[in-house]
Amino acid sequence: MSKPKSKVITVQVVGPLEPYAGQLMGVLAVRGYAPLTRVPHLQVMTHLSKWMAARQLAVAELTAAQVDEYLGQRRRGGYVAFCTRTSLAPLLEVLASAGAPLDEPDPPVSAVDALLDGYARFLLQERGLAASTISAYALRSRRFLQGHGHGADLSAVDTAAVTHAVLAEADTVSAGSAQFFAVALRSFLRYCYLTGVIDTDLSAASLAVTGRRRSVLPQGISTTDARALLKVCDRHTADGCRDYAVILLLMRLGLRACEVAVLRLEDIDWRTGQVTIHGKGKRLDGLPLPVEVGEAIAAYLRHARPPETALREVFLRSIAPRAALTREAVGCLVRRASIRAGLTPLGPHRLRHALACDMVAAGVPLQQIGQVLRHADTTSTSIYARVDVERLRTVASPWPLGGTR
Repeated sequence: MSKPKSKVITVQVVGPLEPYAGQLMGVLAVRGYAPLTRVPHLQVMTHLSKWMAARQLAVAELTAAQVDEYLGQRRRGGYVAFCTRTSLAPLLEVLASAGAPLDEPDPPVSAVDALLDGYARFLLQERGLAASTISAYALRSRRFLQGHGHGADLSAVDTAAVTHAVLAEADTVSAGSAQFFAVALRSFLRYCYLTGVIDTDLSAASLAVTGRRRSVLPQGISTTDARALLKVCDRHTADGCRDYAVILLLMRLGLRACEVAVLRLEDIDWRTGQVTIHGKGKRLDGLPLPVEVGEAIAAYLRHARPPETALREVFLRSIAPRAALTREAVGCLVRRASIRAGLTPLGPHRLRHALACDMVAAGVPLQQIGQVLRHADTTSTSIYARVDVERLRTVASPWPLGGTR
C-alpha cells in the first residue's frame, strides 16, 4: 500500500517574484501560518508574478495603482479569494521591503478630522484616558459637529445650540447614554475653548441630563454555574487551555476584559507569586496570584501558547495571523463558553461582579472589596452593599402600623 500523499502542495514561484518566495514563507511562518495555509499565499504570489512578467514589470516598478489593477483583473477572472489588499498584506509587505513603491500619499485630512485628532491627543496626553474612552468621546463630538457645526467652524455655536444638542440626544437614547453624551460634549467644548477654536467657554451649557439609569442589583453567578463554565473548556486543546486560564483569571481576581488582554509575560512574577495588573487610568496594581490560576496560566504557556513568537502578551490567538487577544475577544470567549455550558449568555464583567458578591456573602468589608477590584472611588464599591439583603434588613426601619386618618 502506497503512503498517503501530503496535503501540502509544493508551489514553484516563477517570474520576477521568484527571489522573494523564501522571504514570504519566513514571514508567514513567524506569523503562525501552518504549512498548508501558506500554500494559497504562494499561489497568489505566482499569479501576480506571471501578471507582472506579461507586462514586463520589475519589483521596483510595481505601484499601488498597479496592484489595484491586478486585483480588479483577478476579481473579473472569477477569483473570490485574495482579491483585496488586506488579503495580500504579507505579500505586499515583502515586496515593499524589496523596493516596490507601494506607499500612497495620505489622503487630505478634513478640518473636522484634524480637530478631532487634536482632541484625541489632548485626552491621551493631558487627561490620560483609555483608548476606548477617547474613541467614545470623539465619536460623540463628531456627532455634535455634524449636527451643529459648519465643519470645524464653531464660531456660530452658542449655548442654545449646545442645549439643543443635549436635548436631541436625550430624546433618542437612554438616560445613561444621554448623560455620557453630555459629559463628552462638555469635555470637547472645554478643549475647544482652551485651544482657541471658540472664544467662550460653552462647556457649562452641556448640563447634566436628568433621569435615573435603571438600577439593578449586581448579579454574580452561582458556584454550580461557575463550575460548569470552567468544565466546558476542553483543556486538551489549545483554545480550551487558553480559555480556561482566562476565565479563571476573571473569576478569581476580578479582572476586567481589557486587563486580561494586555497582561504580559513580564507582569507575572513566578518567584513571589504576584501579578501586575495594568488597570484603568494607567494604574498599576500588584495582586497575589492564586495557585490555581498560576497553574492554569503555566499549563497554557507550556503546552498551548503558540511557540516561536515575539509577542509578549500572555494570551494569543490560536490561528494565524498571530496576535494578542483583544478586549472584545476575551468577551467573546466568555460568552461562547457560557452558551456551551447551557447558561444565559454572560460577559466577563459578570464574573467580576460574581467575585464581589461572593466576598460580600463572606462578610468581607466593602473597603477591602474595593481594594481587590481596584476601584478608584468608594462609590463604585458601594453598589455591592445592596447585595447583602439580610444585613440590610437589620438597619431597615420598621413599617409604621396603625390605621389611616
